[in-house]
Amino acid sequence: MPLSCLPQPMKALKATACTSQPVLSNQEIRTVFYQVPELRDLHRDFYNSLRERLGPGELQTPVGDVFQKMVSQLGVYRGFIDNYESALETVRKCTQTDTRFKTLAESMMSFKGSDNSKTMYTFEALLYKPLDRVTKTTLVLHDLLKHTPPDHPDCPLLQEALRISSSFLSGVNEESQKKSSVTLSKGQNRQLVKDGFLVDFSEGVRSLRHIFLYTDLLLCAKLKGGWAGKQAQYRFGWYLPLAGLRLQWGREQELPAEVNHTREKMFQLRQEIEQQSKGGRVSGARTIDRSRRKMQEYELQLLTHSPTIPLELHSPNGKSHTLLLSSLYELSEWREAIEKLKGVETVPPDLLNLTSSCVKLRMVHQPPLISLTPAPKDGALCGTLGVAVHGAAGLQEPASLYVCLEVDGFQFFENKAQTRASLSCLEPQWDEEFSMEVDETRCLRVLCVQQPERGDGNPEDRILGKASVPLDARALLKKWRKMTVSINQVELSLSLKFSAHTLEAPGSAPPPSHEVFKVLIGLVAEQEGVLVPHIVRSCIEEVERRGMEEVGIYRISGGASDIQTLKNAFNTSLRDAVSRLRDMDVNAVSGTLKLYFRELPEPLFPPVHFNSLTEALEIQDRDAKTSCMLSILQSCPTVNRNTFLFLMHHLKRVSEKQDINKMTPLNLATVFGPSLLRPPQMVLGQTGPQVDISQEVVVQVQVAFFYLQCESLPPALTVEPLDSDEDTEF
Repeated sequence: MPLSCLPQPMKALKATACTSQPVLSNQEIRTVFYQVPELRDLHRDFYNSLRERLGPGELQTPVGDVFQKMVSQLGVYRGFIDNYESALETVRKCTQTDTRFKTLAESMMSFKGSDNSKTMYTFEALLYKPLDRVTKTTLVLHDLLKHTPPDHPDCPLLQEALRISSSFLSGVNEESQKKSSVTLSKGQNRQLVKDGFLVDFSEGVRSLRHIFLYTDLLLCAKLKGGWAGKQAQYRFGWYLPLAGLRLQWGREQELPAEVNHTREKMFQLRQEIEQQSKGGRVSGARTIDRSRRKMQEYELQLLTHSPTIPLELHSPNGKSHTLLLSSLYELSEWREAIEKLKGVETVPPDLLNLTSSCVKLRMVHQPPLISLTPAPKDGALCGTLGVAVHGAAGLQEPASLYVCLEVDGFQFFENKAQTRASLSCLEPQWDEEFSMEVDETRCLRVLCVQQPERGDGNPEDRILGKASVPLDARALLKKWRKMTVSINQVELSLSLKFSAHTLEAPGSAPPPSHEVFKVLIGLVAEQEGVLVPHIVRSCIEEVERRGMEEVGIYRISGGASDIQTLKNAFNTSLRDAVSRLRDMDVNAVSGTLKLYFRELPEPLFPPVHFNSLTEALEIQDRDAKTSCMLSILQSCPTVNRNTFLFLMHHLKRVSEKQDINKMTPLNLATVFGPSLLRPPQMVLGQTGPQVDISQEVVVQVQVAFFYLQCESLPPALTVEPLDSDEDTEF
């Protein structure tokens, strides 16, 4: 094996050191081979111990103590790692100055396998092998734990060995970030700051690539090997200097159609793996291994095709590249890291050396596959997570905000949700509730995003801050748990609730209907878990954002094609509809709201109250009239009543600007009255007073006009109050 052949030339080199023409001096030999014999002995003892334990037919023999003994001696690596740069520098210097050593350094042989096949290595490649061995040991321990039942005596020993190994590796990677650097000309150092696997999107093609952020440039490379024991290598893709680099958060892309199909196959395969794990024995283990490899293939497909959030990179030299990220949280982390370094001047890099050094400097060794890094299930969420976003406080100046929610775990289901944008204010209120199917979820990530105001020179949304909330099923099962999450200066109020249950396969149940037009308002509100449908709140708040001073607002109709576009959007995807609202003419927004009320199967005020309202309007005593009208309103269904109140309070605010927008309470009542109230339809054979069309319109307008002028109109509730525990801070 490569590690055993590394000390072989040491004896010969030591012999020449005493001659008149040494290949290496004694000091150089000590530098190059420092701790190498000790590492060889450590791994030879480990290998022999395993071989003794795992003889033919000895598959149940415990080996946890062997691994634990080996990782307890990882301190031997410390000296080798600290000396690695010096050893490498000595090898490179002597290769250039002595042809004898060059011949030796470029043709080291290793014999491996049952056929003793030869493999040629360079001395530099062999020196890297001990560094690579720590990573491989950690991965082997991960794999062993996958196949070790929790009640097996090896399980706690292997877990402890993995903890020690992972801790050591984490320390090595942390030091690599601080100490290991690529030396450039002019005495400058280029250090690795951050790296990870992202999707490079070019000419409509997605490619999973390893992205390296250095102190002065961003490098994209393709990983070759590094799997199943193969040596990792990188192939150069592109690089961009950070100086002058412009970052742009692009419009989110549509999810490719194949993603849902991949999710369905992954879900089914994981169920098969769980069934196979119950069988045990050798043949079952081989079947599980094949299934796990297939799962990794599916996960790689998902990592490549599911990211939809673009981070566009524009260099002053005219070159541009687009990276796709799976979450806004991840985009925020990369963007922040790049922004901090944009002032660093770039020195033209040696691309060959820069790319080859990635193996040594990288902190992330493989794509983030959940199937490779299993976590214990205790406390993880599997079922339905409810998140209610209430409001925020702590803003120093008015702002229009929206909240993004993201969960981790297996990505079988949609893992993101987003509130609508609030009106510009100091204490925004959303009162929106979301229901998310989750699997192996442990963390909720929350982001506050600010929308630009009209006339703002920068049209891009800005992430004000983010926070990560740990989740534990045992703490969320009883009832809603209210909490306050601190995100920079913003104090965000949330409530969480979790319902544990067996998940249905993605795609097995028919997708929930998103249609809101021509659907009973009570059904829409029940489906959304609110008292005022999202379409009503979204349109009203968009009008309040930029239409309150629009002359003839609600009287002047928007373009028919724009209204139809918004109608289709609200019937398909609320998130898409809210996004489109921002770009539409405000009269199209107001026209969409009017169309929604006009097309309700039953008017907002139930027809059964038409005659009662007609009689109430005839009451001469003002207080008695008000009491009767409010009593009739109170008898309406909860959703109808609160939606009506929400609309009336909005129209009151519109009329307060009548000097500018020319919309008086009577004008607004004339526009909305016929849509909100209609007389009951006469059934064949039924007798009763007939209402002619002129009387109908008069009553419709007068009812709306009365409520618009009523000073004791109660406030609207947008959601039902939650039964929650005490507030918790994060």
